[in-house]
Amino acid sequence: MKPMLDGTRVLEIGEFASAPSCTRLLAEMGAEVIKVEFTPCGDGAREMPYLVGGRSGYFVQQNRGKKSLCLDPKDPRAKAALEALVKSSDVLVENLPVGEINRLGFGWETVRALNPKIVMCSISTFGQTGPLAELTGGDEVAAAYTGASAITGTEEGGPVLAQAAFGDIGAGVSAAGSIGFSLLHAARTGAGQYLDISLIDVYYEAQSLSAEALTLGDGSFMPRALGSHHYVGAPCGFFHGKEMSIIIMVMDRTWPYFCRAVGREDLIPEPRFATMASRAENRDELITLTEKWIQAQDSDEDALRQLQEARVTCAPVLTVAQAAALPHLIERSVAQTVTDRALGTFTIPGISYRFSNFPRLELEAPFLGEHNEEVLTELAGITPEQVAAMTADGVLISEPVPAYSISPPNLMA
Repeated sequence: MKPMLDGTRVLEIGEFASAPSCTRLLAEMGAEVIKVEFTPCGDGAREMPYLVGGRSGYFVQQNRGKKSLCLDPKDPRAKAALEALVKSSDVLVENLPVGEINRLGFGWETVRALNPKIVMCSISTFGQTGPLAELTGGDEVAAAYTGASAITGTEEGGPVLAQAAFGDIGAGVSAAGSIGFSLLHAARTGAGQYLDISLIDVYYEAQSLSAEALTLGDGSFMPRALGSHHYVGAPCGFFHGKEMSIIIMVMDRTWPYFCRAVGREDLIPEPRFATMASRAENRDELITLTEKWIQAQDSDEDALRQLQEARVTCAPVLTVAQAAALPHLIERSVAQTVTDRALGTFTIPGISYRFSNFPRLELEAPFLGEHNEEVLTELAGITPEQVAAMTADGVLISEPVPAYSISPPNLMA
């Protein structure tokens, strides 16, 4: 069976996280993704750690299955080549600073005139419109503007910086889903679509509890930072074990389960703990009770086992290394082992999309400008002689592909 997006051509003009995350998902579903990189250095992710022999594992992770075309977009020959690629593509994804794609001559009106059926997706921190649109930003900036940072850390000590790209990856997933719907619409109607996806929208969408509670409470309910614990109730948060931290989340329905698990059935009818709101008011007492119970068990594993058997939501707080070795993540290919032609075999985060009829593809990440001649001669109508001239003039850049090659395993066999 052919991959789901077989025959779909995608142009990516972007770097780092959000746009490459989006097109990575499309490549995983079988789309032909042409990654347009700008001279002289290409995507800045090529310099992101961890580097081995100058090759970035992060770049490989984000760009497997893509073809690299590295050019100077200001050169008329390169611009003409991009126009030809737009005409023959189904999707264009970009995450340049707001307004930059227009200055390069590839704004939505121009792109739509070249290809009325194309789906164009712009990803940015603040979106293409609004008072903040032209500010520089990023994942952490979007979190700060949406209240997400304000409910991390503690009120006294201030917010903490999340070390995971929730906004960038979330925007990439949102963009890929929007593109899928738009391709369906284009197939039905022949009409293209412009998509404006922003990190700030993704982050504020995640305020699914705080925003409505704040509004409906008319300010009487104020979401706030409580460090290791959730403001909504108790016990809800991280607790100290003997060797690790443990997260326990007790809601109304599971309060009796928790009480039985810790041997305190007498607390079930206690008025001070009757509702999530009342338990939140008596949070400190419940935190002390919970941690004393954990410390009294034979081990953290024993405490977790008892809670899980009682159907109380809980988990050990694993390190990144422990998560990468977790059998559950490995079995689901979320902790995914891949092979790169230069780096060899290593583990990356797999994608969250899973389809019953379409197995994972074995993909390779490109070297800078590796597909210059292939893309331009086969898709843009440029002769090999013209490619050679553009290369000699510095309009096209490429890095040498290593003579050695590590072949990936044939997972489809």
